[in-house]
Amino acid sequence: MNTMSIGALLDNNTRIGKEMRTAVKVAGRNFNKSSEHHQAFLYFQNPAQEFVREKNVQSIISLSTWTETALVASVGNQEKVPIISFAMSAIEKPIIQQHWPFLVQMAPDIKEQIKCITDIVRSFQWRKVIVIYEVDSHGSDSGAFTLLSETLMAVGVEIEHRLVLPTFSSLSDPNSFVRQEVVHLLSKQARVFIVLKTTLELGVLLFKEAKELRLVQKDSAWIISDPLADLLDSVNTSVISSMEGALGVTTYFSESGRSFREFKQKFQQIFRSDYPNEDNSEPSVYALRAYDSVTAIRKAIKKSNSSTMFLETFLSTNFTGLSGLVSFRGGELMQPSVLNIVNVVGKRYKEVGVWSSKLGFSRSVDTEESREKLEEKNMEKWFDSVNWPGDLKRIPKGWSMPTEANPIRIGVPGRTSFEKFVKVTWNSSINSWSYSGFCIDIFLEVLKILEQRYPLPYEFIPFYGSYDEIVDCVANKTFDAVIGDITILANRSGAVEFTQPFTESGLTMVVTVKSQAQNKAWIFVQPFTGEMWAITGAILLYTVLIVWLLERQLNPEYEGRWWNQLNTALWFTCSSLFFAHREKVYNNYTRIVVLVWLFVVLALTSSYTANLSSLLTVPRLVPSVSGIQWLKDKNAKIGCDGDSFVRKYLENVLGFHPDNIKNISSQYDYPKEFESGNITAAFLELPYQKAFLNYYCEGYIVSGNTSSAVGDRFGGLGFAFQKGSPIADDVSQAILTLSENGRLKQLELEYFSSSHKCSHNSDSVDSLSWQSFWGLYIFSAGTSAICYLMFSVHQFYKWWHKEQSI
Repeated sequence: MNTMSIGALLDNNTRIGKEMRTAVKVAGRNFNKSSEHHQAFLYFQNPAQEFVREKNVQSIISLSTWTETALVASVGNQEKVPIISFAMSAIEKPIIQQHWPFLVQMAPDIKEQIKCITDIVRSFQWRKVIVIYEVDSHGSDSGAFTLLSETLMAVGVEIEHRLVLPTFSSLSDPNSFVRQEVVHLLSKQARVFIVLKTTLELGVLLFKEAKELRLVQKDSAWIISDPLADLLDSVNTSVISSMEGALGVTTYFSESGRSFREFKQKFQQIFRSDYPNEDNSEPSVYALRAYDSVTAIRKAIKKSNSSTMFLETFLSTNFTGLSGLVSFRGGELMQPSVLNIVNVVGKRYKEVGVWSSKLGFSRSVDTEESREKLEEKNMEKWFDSVNWPGDLKRIPKGWSMPTEANPIRIGVPGRTSFEKFVKVTWNSSINSWSYSGFCIDIFLEVLKILEQRYPLPYEFIPFYGSYDEIVDCVANKTFDAVIGDITILANRSGAVEFTQPFTESGLTMVVTVKSQAQNKAWIFVQPFTGEMWAITGAILLYTVLIVWLLERQLNPEYEGRWWNQLNTALWFTCSSLFFAHREKVYNNYTRIVVLVWLFVVLALTSSYTANLSSLLTVPRLVPSVSGIQWLKDKNAKIGCDGDSFVRKYLENVLGFHPDNIKNISSQYDYPKEFESGNITAAFLELPYQKAFLNYYCEGYIVSGNTSSAVGDRFGGLGFAFQKGSPIADDVSQAILTLSENGRLKQLELEYFSSSHKCSHNSDSVDSLSWQSFWGLYIFSAGTSAICYLMFSVHQFYKWWHKEQSI
């Protein structure tokens, strides 16, 4: 009888080791009962070299860490014995094959689990996460963290912190050590925790401490992966309750087949007998894979005579086992990457869907929907069934959300140039700071919208410093946010999260006005535009033509050659401009044409006279400064807000000398500086320029033809939050809502509407254009055309009647 010797390097102190040991026993007994010519011998807990040299094993099943697996694989290379490993690794396949040709990986590709975790984080739009994982006794994580960080970075997710835990067996006091490490997580903002790789023992302790420290609560999210997620069936009910609300990524396998039920029955009998202290005897996927590995060994031994041939035959195995399809490519198990998404609820867990690299998220593998990838817009509906930590009824923010005891700390600029935007004053009657202004009111309106979804307790804190300094306070987490007139700039966006801008921004140059000396010689043509003069001349000639056509046969003054007749008609029509015509009109149709023309003349002459009078009496005001280059050439002094970024922009981009730039701290100081001659121009951002000119409309003007004379545009004014904060996205949506419902426009009018004196002040007189008279022109031309048409019809009728009488 042929013998089959299998060595098993399994840690009998771990749950996975116990399950795999039991599964290997079940497989060996089944093999011995079913085969008359082969008998299986199983050896446990011997050194790898002793397995080969003394026990003469034909293969070794190993559940060591990846570092230990590499050592065992080296022995396999020397002795030419296949090593079947269940240790997951992110190392590339070609490297593994080159270094350890006798190593067979029975564990699935860890990259698939990491892709699934990344898809979950991306789908829920979490921007920051904390990664927790356990290293082996050699300090290695098999490259899992590096792979996860790369995939998260590719979708724009930042790892705020990583918690690295040593092996459970190496800790003298695991409880105090884990608690001390978990306490450090309280100071982090992210509340999305990815438990990438931990043993069952350490994972249970981790959740116990996190639950006590209130890290498993509302707006937090926990994602657990293999091996912890695959062992949820093995955890007793008192322990699993601390994981309530967590999402688990587990390996999918079917439990409906007869072979699985038979295996489960035998497995539970042996497991309860060998390990009576274990509360749960449910087999995990590790037990199923261990059983399948022995089945694959049995199939390969029957067809091979040498170790090399055995390895080749083993790698060519292709059958459906308890864990699914067992097939290998490049020395690695190639099971279809279907992963279960489970949700811990109460003292059990439920399945909420499946994931695969090809189809993404699906509700189940058996439905029609599984053959089509779910659209992301349906993700939120799909995960409505998820029970989140703290029994939250919406998707967690994944962020340390403010509470009444710990409100969001909001910095407010206390030193601003334009108080209409932000004003901070000390109210002695209530012994507290008071905050008002356009930006504050926008934030209060935003709060009304946010409170429909969740409360946002806040605390305003005045900050007396520059705008760059207050933004840095958000970046270094002194403040959670800044509410004020903060300009969105590229360098600031890299450090903080800005909201949607609530007003546009750009750099403008405000200067004093001067009266422009006008060219009096040709001022008489300025009341009308060039187009107006041309169209008026065309209508005049058209009227001359109609008058000539109507009068030439009846009027004796239109006798003689045709050009004499046209001259008479021209003189008649032109003299009517001054109401000095004396020629008689014999045709009734001509009288109608002339009547309408005189009405046009009356309107034109009245408008011309009024506009010419304005041009002669109202002074033409123009900017006193022609442009930026003029300021540089004259070495003129300019003013700006020294606390904003504008000063650096004037120096570094526009090239002004620092000595020629004066810092001005208040909007009320600009007129004084202009009057004293200390500055020639003031450079203001567009919102401030509008506020300034709405109040000081007389004597000041923007230099240039556009609202932004300098032509420089920025990102607008917005609020700043810490990088990755989900509150920033919600505030942006609220600002868009305010813009769409018109409330933002109402606030702008309340704060920045022109004063009474400015709304009625206009120093410019524009030339009149033809658009103001196009209706009158059409009426005149149309009347002339109709009159001539009727006259022609009348003449034709007379001629026809005359012909008939003959």
